[in-house]
Amino acid sequence: MVLGMGFGSYVIYFVLVAGIVFSIVARKLTVRAALLGGLVGFSVFEGGGYTGIIMLTSFFILGSGATSIGLNKKQAIGAAEENKGGRTAGQVMANGGMAAILGAISWYRPEYARVVQIMMAGSLAAATADTLSSELGTILGRRFYSIITFKKDQRGQDGVISLGGTLIGITGAAIIACIYSIGHDWNINFLWIILAGIIGNIVDSLLGATLERRHLIGNNLVNFSNTLTGAAVCWLLFRLY
Repeated sequence: MVLGMGFGSYVIYFVLVAGIVFSIVARKLTVRAALLGGLVGFSVFEGGGYTGIIMLTSFFILGSGATSIGLNKKQAIGAAEENKGGRTAGQVMANGGMAAILGAISWYRPEYARVVQIMMAGSLAAATADTLSSELGTILGRRFYSIITFKKDQRGQDGVISLGGTLIGITGAAIIACIYSIGHDWNINFLWIILAGIIGNIVDSLLGATLERRHLIGNNLVNFSNTLTGAAVCWLLFRLY
């Protein structure tokens, strides 16, 4: 895609700028995070086109909505993130950084756009699955288990899963897969993207139950690993099939 080409591109650029301003004024993001978020959106649009930016926007809307649902209950059990000053640049990079990197690759090397855009969808499917399963599974789940031992564990803790949360995460991945398929084509990639979201979410929980609980790595690195896994799964399946 050529930078600045067409009226539609200018509309997207305007929306990105407006989103930066709104995020800062509404204290959804810190100033640095809002600016980085704008760059993420720009890269995803340039490398992934309208389908890419719609997938990214859908992740943001679904994630923001899921975070706000049952906030009081999450705070009561200690499962709500502390973001009084807005989400940080690290959090933006953890969830959207992989999609931005892939967008830049697709933009710079358009001959690889097909596989890279599928990888972008996989990374966002993983991010969406993780966010929805974490935020909604905590309040909608009934029984909670450690992903390592499958013994009952405390809700809201790192590496703790529930059936409800898992199903909600799969739904989130499926939404991203649908958007990709509408923008490109309905084929086996639809299933690959959902599978990428599921595996990425599992890796996120495994890292949370092991390294994060031991304070060896932080949540941002766990989330970035989740999106990296989603992208890698799509790359592997694309090469194999």
